[in-house]
Amino acid sequence: MIDVKNLYHDYAGNRQYAVEDVSFTIEKGEIFGFLGPSGAGKSTVQNIMTGLLKLQKGEVNYKNQSIRSVGSDFFNNIGVSFEHPNLYSKLTGYENLKYYAGLFKVAIVDPMILLERVGLKEAANKKAGEYSKGMKQRLVFARALINNPEILFLDEPLSGLDPSTGNKIKNMILEKKQEGSTIFLTTHNMYLAEEVCNRVAFINEGKIIAMDSPRNLKLKYGEKSVKVEYREENRVKADIFFLENEKDRFTFNQLINTKEIQTIHSQEATLEEIFIKLTGRGLV
Repeated sequence: MIDVKNLYHDYAGNRQYAVEDVSFTIEKGEIFGFLGPSGAGKSTVQNIMTGLLKLQKGEVNYKNQSIRSVGSDFFNNIGVSFEHPNLYSKLTGYENLKYYAGLFKVAIVDPMILLERVGLKEAANKKAGEYSKGMKQRLVFARALINNPEILFLDEPLSGLDPSTGNKIKNMILEKKQEGSTIFLTTHNMYLAEEVCNRVAFINEGKIIAMDSPRNLKLKYGEKSVKVEYREENRVKADIFFLENEKDRFTFNQLINTKEIQTIHSQEATLEEIFIKLTGRGLV
């Protein structure tokens, strides 16, 4: 459905690329995660894909139509949630959604229904400038859904949210997938990516360094390990063994045969651990 080929972007015009030779495809109904730290190029790619940044080099195609030639039908069928909320601060939450809804030539979702779903019903008539950071983030997310979009672009949708509210937003993202929406998710939140994404791409310094399903990335790059708790000298001790390592395998078997075992748990690497392994840096 979405095909990005050999994408480059140079803000200063000095061949110092913020995005360099980025390629990927997204299937209809898929949640595709762009995982990387701040400044890695995630938002730049999203802004090019949504027409906010001019396409300099490469191709972005929707159903074989270039982003260069899309018209109003395209914009009527996408929703965008930005990491940094861009709201009309003197309008209420309800007025923000109502005004935005008027820009579309498609059926819209009732703003009050969306405000209730993201937990802002009681603040509907409060000016957006008086909202907290988390409330603004929820309002921007609700705004992205107002036109019931076929394609949804989400940039750090859980930023500034408490765990309970974040879980509510995560479930709404999964609902949109079940309804058939295609979702491009940019984030450094590896827990969100692991829970909702069909596939993820790791981007670092403007380049994609790995791309696959979260499970396949773990199988390919993660080290298989087990944590063993055992009793020794009237105390419970714990050791971790990497079973691909011959020495660890020997010690593990020896421990099993000689100690009083309390628990054994298999462990797998997280996406963040794999990202650090591939890049030498964290996701934040």
